Amino acid sequence: MTLPRKPLAVVFDLDGTLIDSEALVKEAHFAACGQLGFAMSEAQFLSLVGMHREANDTQLRLYYGDDFPLEDFIAATRAHVGERVAPLKPGAVEVMDALDALALPYGLATSSRRPWVERHFAAHGLTARFRAVVTRQDCIEGKPHPEPYLNASRLLRVAPENVLALEDSHPGVRAAHAAGCMTVMVPDLLAADEEMHAKARVVASLHDVLALLR
Repeated sequence: MTLPRKPLAVVFDLDGTLIDSEALVKEAHFAACGQLGFAMSEAQFLSLVGMHREANDTQLRLYYGDDFPLEDFIAATRAHVGERVAPLKPGAVEVMDALDALALPYGLATSSRRPWVERHFAAHGLTARFRAVVTRQDCIEGKPHPEPYLNASRLLRVAPENVLALEDSHPGVRAAHAAGCMTVMVPDLLAADEEMHAKARVVASLHDVLALLR
């Protein structure tokens, strides 16, 4: 498996790609729903993966009704997570080290908000490593819209077609593909289906990304 051309920059997704946070978020969602007297299924949670907060709010209201207490749910979710920090995904450090050795700049395009990004960047010493950071608050449209990847490419001063995007979710893959990036999917909670294989190169882990870079 090879890339169609040598990337001039790389853009990472955060949750489920760079950090192993999806299990923590899932635990918090299930706990918050239980606290408020609602039940969340596995399928319902998976439908939220990779989406930004506003899209998730809409989906939650579809599941539980317009009177679903969104603000209470968000507060309960945050309280459950507390000050915990998700670990880096296996291979993340190795990929970043390889990019540094190749002098390839890299950035972030995430559906998460800036405080979550800053907490994890500070905990893992990533702040100085990333040339560009695009959060939900930096975009009008979130994933699966291409805007996050277009903004990250612009900040890196590299045309999207020369950017390698690393994603784990279906909305993220759709966003990167729509932006014109070379897209690699490293599945986390969501398996790759036929659409994902059509829009991205699918690998088992970030370790496999090293082979693509070389």
